[in-house]
Amino acid sequence: MADRRPRRRSAGEADPPGTATRRAALRLLDAVLRRGDPLDVAMHAATQGLTGADRAFAVAIVSETLRWMVDLDALIDGATAQILPDDVKSRAVMRIALAQLLVLKSPGHAVVSTALPLVDGGPRRLVHAILSRAQQDEWQLPDKATLPLPTAERWAEQWNLATVEAAEAAWSAPPPIDLSFAAEPGAGEWPDAVSLAPRHRRLPRGQAVEAMPGFSEGGWWVQDLAASLPARLLDAGEGRTVLDLCAAPGGKTMQLAAAGWNVVAVDSSAKRLERLRANIERTGLSADIVQGDIRSWAPDGQADAVLLDAPCSATGIFRRHPDVLHRIEPRQIAEMAELQTELLARAARWIKPGGTLVYATCSLEQAEGEDQISAFLERHDGWIIDPARAEELPAAIAPDENGFVRTLPDMLAADGGLDGFFVTRLRAPAG
Repeated sequence: MADRRPRRRSAGEADPPGTATRRAALRLLDAVLRRGDPLDVAMHAATQGLTGADRAFAVAIVSETLRWMVDLDALIDGATAQILPDDVKSRAVMRIALAQLLVLKSPGHAVVSTALPLVDGGPRRLVHAILSRAQQDEWQLPDKATLPLPTAERWAEQWNLATVEAAEAAWSAPPPIDLSFAAEPGAGEWPDAVSLAPRHRRLPRGQAVEAMPGFSEGGWWVQDLAASLPARLLDAGEGRTVLDLCAAPGGKTMQLAAAGWNVVAVDSSAKRLERLRANIERTGLSADIVQGDIRSWAPDGQADAVLLDAPCSATGIFRRHPDVLHRIEPRQIAEMAELQTELLARAARWIKPGGTLVYATCSLEQAEGEDQISAFLERHDGWIIDPARAEELPAAIAPDENGFVRTLPDMLAADGGLDGFFVTRLRAPAG
């Protein structure tokens, strides 16, 4: 009988082709899970030295590993006599290898040959046995990716079990591509796209954004439909001034500029502002771009309106950023809520009497949405909710009984879903 044990490499033997990409994926997974770094931040250091295609593949491996990690761990634990600690390298190697086999459908020989060098000095035989068994027994993942238990419990308490199930369905695959337009496209344009709102088109994934019609001309930009809602609650600008706070990468800035507002776009990140400037230049729109931390920065005078897209836990964009549900815990949510309280109080001072403040977070946590605004109104006399109206929103999204806009994972599920957002419009005292 042939010996099926993994062959230990001799000293100096070169790694199989593709191993460097998997090593980068392993570093990236470690940065997210052990250090708590956001995936899109950690990727730059973790994938240094890779080509563009290899870098993209490493990120895809880690993205799918994070998306399906609860279910991958269940398969691993069901195949081992003793449960491996969460933080051992062999578990991490098997996670990324199984993600390649079961989600990305990579060839089995390539997955195994590039996984074993990653556990040199570790239990190579165990890793080889489990990956072989996965192929021989034709392991399958469930229909829906399971949420991490702390997130599922938190959302079940805040919302309901149906929301948790909808979130699992939404998390199981990357979302479609949404485009926002400066002006409504013509009837014959974008025939393969779906429109769910004015100045919006939705396309299936798999298309290179830069290759889409009109990219160079700049008439549109990528922006989830839910992310477009805050700016939709501000009417035509007619030359009035709006402060777009925490503005980068610029989707809302471009919406407001296209609607005729004189936009002052403020963000603390120089790198993110580079992307905003590039977007503004490509679209031919205009905005006054300012680098500043709004905890210390202040405008020269009061504005007609403020849009505060506040820093938050970002749990609402888990479809696009599967790392977030593995990194965010109640402590970070509480810290973000405290920061939002401070930013809301500052933004409120910068609005003319009777002016408008739109507050938004890409979070599914009530502490960063409904509870935040209730506390703000208790502390600020004369401020009132200016309820969102149904006609301002896409047909499938309605304001709640308080006039708040809350998007949840079950909304528009048949059409590709939505990110989770909270949006409210407030009116300053008249004087």
